[in-house]
Amino acid sequence: MDPIADMLTIIRNGYAVRKKTVSVPYSRLKYEILKILKSEGFIEEVKKRGKRQKRIVVRLRYENDRPAIRGIKRISKLSRRIYLKKDQLYSPKSGYGVLIVSTPKGLLTSKQARKMNTGGEAICEVW
Repeated sequence: MDPIADMLTIIRNGYAVRKKTVSVPYSRLKYEILKILKSEGFIEEVKKRGKRQKRIVVRLRYENDRPAIRGIKRISKLSRRIYLKKDQLYSPKSGYGVLIVSTPKGLLTSKQARKMNTGGEAICEVW
């Protein structure tokens, strides 16, 4: 199973049933992805919870009773990894979305990766 795809599905389903918060199992990669989504304004808040069994609690963001995330899609999968060079990086939905890329300099958005002149593995895109 793909834990990142599971996290994206939990978020997508949380928005579908109009939940205020969702909880996902903790991993450092998932936490970093969620911090990027928070900084880009797609979710309200991200918190680590628990000592023995760690979880991440995500408060979902709504704008006029509409979800802030219209769509979320996993790009690189376990069966097929997608790597993009610096000149292949793009902004989804004509700049209204965010492409999250795993680079040697850490997890970045495609805009940040272009500024830092680096490419990497495309994790997911959110719009």
